[in-house]
Amino acid sequence: MIRFPLTAAEAKGEGELRAGGTDLQDLRHRGIRSGPITDLRDVQGLDAITDDLRIGSLVKIADLGRDLRLPPLIRKAANGLATPQIRAVATLGGNLLQRTRCWYFRSREFDCFKKGGTSCPAREGIANRHALFDRGPCISVHASTLGLAFLAYDAVAHFEGGPDRSIAEVYGDGSDPTRDHAVQAGEVLVGVSIRDAIPGEKGGYLRAIARAEAEWPIVEAGVRLWFEGERIAGARVVAGAVAGVPLRLPAVEQRLLGELANEATFARAAAVSIEGANPVPDSAFKVDFLPAVILSALERAMEA
Repeated sequence: MIRFPLTAAEAKGEGELRAGGTDLQDLRHRGIRSGPITDLRDVQGLDAITDDLRIGSLVKIADLGRDLRLPPLIRKAANGLATPQIRAVATLGGNLLQRTRCWYFRSREFDCFKKGGTSCPAREGIANRHALFDRGPCISVHASTLGLAFLAYDAVAHFEGGPDRSIAEVYGDGSDPTRDHAVQAGEVLVGVSIRDAIPGEKGGYLRAIARAEAEWPIVEAGVRLWFEGERIAGARVVAGAVAGVPLRLPAVEQRLLGELANEATFARAAAVSIEGANPVPDSAFKVDFLPAVILSALERAMEA
């Protein structure tokens, strides 16, 4: 018998963890997940944002978008994902650790690497929402918009039952086709800390969507910019929905350093975002989408 309110330590190993439930309930409805649930909503102390920018894993996405203590990229990404109804219920932890949205994974009719199978049916099927950067056996793309945003800050994830690790370490390089992240059984994500936000920095976020599937991006991008005088002193550029993990794009960042923040600079930098792209045929159109989305995200960062 699980008692409430739980502590994070008590939540370990007591069944599949549910925060807002927006992903898990869908998986259970589709028959992909079953068994006991530990509901995290009553775990104490995980629903706050502190002044030193430690964010509890149960903080609602809508609250991330409203908190002016957070840097602009985090707020803009939170306000830009999914729908207002989902943002009001879904949590930071649930968004970071959600499962792939690949329709083959979420169908009862197909086995795939992430369900214990031995193939990726998307490679022989419909894959127009799949990888622009094909890095491994599985070509599904990572679904976490907040993972993209926190990767731009080298944020640190805190766990009960496991070590702290960077967001990059939480996701790995995407080469393991069986996993969406590296969090192990018995580990409970309890929060994320932002440690390198820069006063006065600018941030932009944009996603390209299809009207019929507006919850999930075709391509998305988040950017951070900070300045010395009128020139760009530092930049972080991260792309989502293009690979099995959110991808930081250092080549784009390098093209921005020392330059004036204008349309010509942004266009030159965005153009190199597709270096190394090797899409599956159905997703080849993303070669055109990614530079355009990054360019717009950079322009939005400069807006008041």
